Amino acid sequence: MSDLQSLLAIPPEKLRWKLDPQTLPFETTTELDPLKEIIGQNRALEAFRFGLGVRKQGYHMFVTGSAGTGRMTTVLKILEEMASKELIPDDLCYVYNFKNSEAPRLLRFKAGMGRQFRDDIHSFVENLKKDVPMLFESEDYLTMKKEILEKYEEKGKQFFKDLDARVKEEGFAIVQVQIGQITRPVVMPIVNDQPTPMEKLETIVERGEYPREKFEVIKTKHHQLTEQVDRIFLEIRDMQREVQKQLEDMDRYVFLKSIINPADELKKKYDDPKVHTYLDEMTDDMADNLIAFRMGPQQPTMAGVPIPFSQGNPFQPYQVNLFVDNGDTQAQPIIVENYPNFKNLFGAIERVVDRTGIWTTDFSRLHAGSLLKANGGFLVINLLDAILEPGVWQGLKRALKSNCFEPQTFDPFYLFTSTGMTPEPIELDLKVVVISNSYLYYILNAYDEDLRKIFKVRADFANAMNTTEETIQQISRYVRLKSEEDKLRPFDRTAVAAVIEEAVRMTGRKEKLTTHLLSIQELLVEADFRAQQESVNTVSARHVEQAISSRIYRSNLLEEQIQEMIDRGTLLIDTEGSVVGQINGLSVYMLGDYAFGKPTRITATTSMGRAGVINVEREADLSGNTHNKGVLILSGYLRRKYAQKQPLSMTASIAFEQSYSGVDGDSASSTEIYAILSSLAGCPLRQDLAVTGSVNQKGEIQAIGGVNQKIEGFFDCCRVRGLTGTQGVLIPASNEQDLMLRADVIEAVARGEFHIYRVETVDQGIELLTGVAAGIPDAEGIYPEGTIHARVLEKLDELARGLKEFGEEEEEKKNNTPAKGKCC
Repeated sequence: MSDLQSLLAIPPEKLRWKLDPQTLPFETTTELDPLKEIIGQNRALEAFRFGLGVRKQGYHMFVTGSAGTGRMTTVLKILEEMASKELIPDDLCYVYNFKNSEAPRLLRFKAGMGRQFRDDIHSFVENLKKDVPMLFESEDYLTMKKEILEKYEEKGKQFFKDLDARVKEEGFAIVQVQIGQITRPVVMPIVNDQPTPMEKLETIVERGEYPREKFEVIKTKHHQLTEQVDRIFLEIRDMQREVQKQLEDMDRYVFLKSIINPADELKKKYDDPKVHTYLDEMTDDMADNLIAFRMGPQQPTMAGVPIPFSQGNPFQPYQVNLFVDNGDTQAQPIIVENYPNFKNLFGAIERVVDRTGIWTTDFSRLHAGSLLKANGGFLVINLLDAILEPGVWQGLKRALKSNCFEPQTFDPFYLFTSTGMTPEPIELDLKVVVISNSYLYYILNAYDEDLRKIFKVRADFANAMNTTEETIQQISRYVRLKSEEDKLRPFDRTAVAAVIEEAVRMTGRKEKLTTHLLSIQELLVEADFRAQQESVNTVSARHVEQAISSRIYRSNLLEEQIQEMIDRGTLLIDTEGSVVGQINGLSVYMLGDYAFGKPTRITATTSMGRAGVINVEREADLSGNTHNKGVLILSGYLRRKYAQKQPLSMTASIAFEQSYSGVDGDSASSTEIYAILSSLAGCPLRQDLAVTGSVNQKGEIQAIGGVNQKIEGFFDCCRVRGLTGTQGVLIPASNEQDLMLRADVIEAVARGEFHIYRVETVDQGIELLTGVAAGIPDAEGIYPEGTIHARVLEKLDELARGLKEFGEEEEEKKNNTPAKGKCC
């Protein structure tokens, strides 16, 4: 191994952060107290508690972070801690508005009193159904009614007695004639001792059987008497109306007098002006509609056929709609709406079809949604669910901006709606917590100007926390907690250490532990299953390792298929020898929750020309924006390094061989530079080394992501073909702190069969790959002969001269070409 290799090689002990199980102060997790506090989210907790503490309009909360970081668990835990047992919200009741049936009234009661009020009103009405019929059958009532009717009958009889005497005196008689359903008196002359209708008498006169002179006299008297009878008939009808009015007033008086005491008892129990007003209006309406109560349980009939009430159930206006019932609530309500469609969140106004086929509704069909059930407390919803449901997000914003909500129904087919009901609005006093990932939050923040006005507090959940003794202890106690909750076997100290190491690997940084507790919980369950299969009572490190291996095996089918293609030569990858302009780059494949790395052959060719660096992937529309940027940066590096005293006259093409699905990211930009320099200098690159790392225009190697997967991917290729002891990977020096490699890779490095080098500059990398010094310029900027940079400059100079000479030759040929149609 050369001095440079020895200098840049990373020793095995730095390839993975390890936790010595002996440093854990317990044998098994049964010795630990279950975790109660929330770990790794101090920033989010501070923001969340601040948002809950500010009782001002617009201070609702957005909770952002990756799924699985414990967002919902944390939110619910804090809400339960902060929910006051003294601030239990009121019950809400909607009642009939006797002045405007389309505008139901809202009544508020202390928690539990709404249910009592509903039951009390129901009992009040039911008692009236039983008592009122008996009230109007009592002797006192019947006596009063009889007196009024007898007075009317006596007066009516006197009217008809006086009229009958006069009629008889004039030779006429009063006969009751049925006209339709009405009977009325008719004056008829007495002819031959019989009352005779005038029409019949006129016929007799026409036949000459009765004197006309006498008929004319009778006719005149008949007209006079008929006018008197009609006048008396109208007076009697007015008297009947007066009597009916007296009877109704008497009924109203008797009814109201009978309910004074129960109504007063209700007013004393519910000492609220709005309740008193409602009770007064209700009793007045009952007094105006006594027919329903007087019928008792019997429905009115005609000829044995029931007659429906004109407005359906006559007792419906006297019901109470307990809209929000907090009678069983012990503290401020915490409502998690997992399915926030319009009906579930805002409630609904149901409609029914009546007997005539018309859609109708009333105040009793008002139903509360989660927003009002959470009023006075806290509502938690998921942003993605809310914005996908029609009308939900806009409706929620309107309600929170106005701090007021009017129950309504979302009906996109509004042309077919029939309800114009406008219930009394409800004042809102709650905290809304919206849970989302950061990406959705940023998009919504950019396009929705109301977001910052309503959700002024954002609690951002981190994906990682610092690796300290305290957090290690907290993870251990978390293992204990989940063992209790999920009924898992105890974990010994080796198993806990393996779990914590895997938590570090998940973050890709040695100094960080993942806060994705869902992934840790899944690992615990799977490790417990492995222990169950072995019929042991304690989970150990080998069970955790088996669980990790099993998870990888379930997801790495594509990885194995790619490896098979490399092994049989379908995908061309060399792990030995040296080739000019050819190098092994490293790519990461993302498959949902599983990622793996594999090598990719990258080639570069250079020639005369002025096109500069050609990105073949871009020309084929297979290159992403980040990769395009990386190619432009390496072009900047070449210009800075080699085009300070002369133009950069060359054409270089870069290609990812056998790549057909697109390339993105700049982690191959240093790899591409090495390939171009190799092609220009004519120095072959080692194929037993793979390279990853981005580069800036100054030639500094920058950190990349997925470094562990990339190293392991190339290691697997080399292991299948046989480790030679010279193979390895070049990584950015700044990625050294991210190494959490598999045990088999570390063991191979320890045995000297595989190597990992940290590289800071292009010069270090090209020297490792070619075995030729990159070269350091002297005071005049001249590189030592035989170095990489000297060779590159010589090649570029050669290409520039060749391009110039070629151009001169072409120009000379053009000038010496005879004109067309002329002889030499």
